[in-house]
Amino acid sequence: MGAAMFFGCAAIALGPAAALLLLTVAAEPLRLLVLVAGAFFWLLSLLAASLLWFVSGQLSGREDAALLLLGAAAAVLLQELCRFACFKALKKVNEGLATLSEDGRSPISMRQMAYVSGLSFGILSGLFSIANILADSAGPGTVGIHGDSPYFFIISAFLTMALVLLHTFWGIIFFDACERRHAGGLGLVVGGHLLTSGLTFLNPWYEASLGPIFILTLCTGLWAFSTAGGSFHNVLKCLSCKQEPEGRVMLYSALQVSPEE
Repeated sequence: MGAAMFFGCAAIALGPAAALLLLTVAAEPLRLLVLVAGAFFWLLSLLAASLLWFVSGQLSGREDAALLLLGAAAAVLLQELCRFACFKALKKVNEGLATLSEDGRSPISMRQMAYVSGLSFGILSGLFSIANILADSAGPGTVGIHGDSPYFFIISAFLTMALVLLHTFWGIIFFDACERRHAGGLGLVVGGHLLTSGLTFLNPWYEASLGPIFILTLCTGLWAFSTAGGSFHNVLKCLSCKQEPEGRVMLYSALQVSPEE
């Protein structure tokens, strides 16, 4: 039972991220480099948040709920600050790649960098969020034996999955807002991150945290899809898998032989 719980929760929490990584990033060397760069900046934010928590705990001499709330808010702000630093660094890299190319264009666009860096933020954040929970899920022990919720592991896995996807969507929106100098978009990303972090403090009242977080994930995903240039028409055309009729006409006309020949 412990092994089933471990692999099931791991698949829920990290399965979508692993699929995105293998299908869209692993085959491209430049995207892998952006993934590593994004992971570095997220780890930098984690180091800064850890040092801030340690110093504040030593100075105040207490670790109550108010200090925990302030620490969570500070960690969110540090993550977004490091996301901005990541944007500036990748922007410089993109300009350098453009100057080195023959046609004056970078082999990787800023939108692709935004997606990959957001995914790296999400993967690292998800791994650090779920690692200890997965270790406990492998056993031994029984969840809920002292009256706690028996759905702790499965709910934690779904929350981690939402967090990974949210970071991916936030990366796309954040980079676009920085490119357009749109302060409203930046504020909504930071506000959404703070709201998501704050909702987790409602646990173990999972109905009040999991539902709003998934609604926020869906809305943010649609916003990121629109920001990246997606449209409902393109989705339908992709799902239909139909060839363009003009392409068939041009192909057949090119193969026809004139009567004189």
